[in-house]
Amino acid sequence: MKVRLHDRLEAVGAAAWGELLASARRPSPFLGWAWHVEWVRAFAGGHRLEVRSVEDGAGRLVAVLPLYEAEPGRLMLIGGVDVSDYLDLIAAVDREEEAWMALLQSRAAVDAVWDLQSVPATSPTVTALPALAAACGLRATVTVEERCPVLTLPASWDAYLAGLPGKQRHELGRKLRRLEREAPEARVASLGGCEEVERRLDDFLRLHRRSRAGKARFMDSRMEEFFRRVIGALAAGGTARLWFLDTVSGPAASFVAIEWDGTVGLYNSGFDPDRARLAPGVVLLVHLIRDAIARGMRRFDFLRGEERYKYEFGPVPEDVCAVRISR
Repeated sequence: MKVRLHDRLEAVGAAAWGELLASARRPSPFLGWAWHVEWVRAFAGGHRLEVRSVEDGAGRLVAVLPLYEAEPGRLMLIGGVDVSDYLDLIAAVDREEEAWMALLQSRAAVDAVWDLQSVPATSPTVTALPALAAACGLRATVTVEERCPVLTLPASWDAYLAGLPGKQRHELGRKLRRLEREAPEARVASLGGCEEVERRLDDFLRLHRRSRAGKARFMDSRMEEFFRRVIGALAAGGTARLWFLDTVSGPAASFVAIEWDGTVGLYNSGFDPDRARLAPGVVLLVHLIRDAIARGMRRFDFLRGEERYKYEFGPVPEDVCAVRISR
């Protein structure tokens, strides 16, 4: 195994990156080329990049570890916890451990700490890395950072409803009926493709900022520019959609959904607080989940955060971890 060190993403290149990600264990858009390029453009100004690629004896790209220097002596995964729900070493499936061994050996004498955030608990970075690090005279510590509620989807909507506890099934039905009674004109819109998404992204951003004060602070001008670029890029590639619950007085709720490998991820949301009594977000979520089941998707991932409304749909939490590698 040969490890190469680069100071820019372009040294790996979009084509090689995409081919590698397609062979990875969890090929989410958060690990994709567009996500990394747009994150670096928006947030990495003034920070040194340290992108390590791993090649096998035949010269094939086996893994990429994209890091940036967050502060002197501390390197973190490009992507950032504020906007990226899953990050990790990008590696061909079943070659993660040999790639990690090569990477650890390449940095054994380096004092810098590697802080890897947003790593799924099932990743070899969590399950195998501590023992590999110890064999190289290094320490790797793992802590649970957050949880992602995840639904395993059945074959039909009726089967999904039958699997919910009676109280939750009743509550979902009650909220659907109330919206139908009080806003019978409400319609669901699902938008894909770059032009459709761009046309209504302002509506999403407006609802996002109105949802609560914390979201308004989060969505500053730099974050808005990142959202516009990255969601547009994902929509152009067919992996992002905008969903709206529209009424005669304007949109009441909206979601950005991203898709990968049989999974629908609920990336971000917004709603009109003046319509909160109608639970428009919960009603719109019913349509997202029903659509995912109809299209044969295997998982619905609510992504990071354990907000109460997510558990109305019966998901199971999955751990996301932080991994620190040091001497």
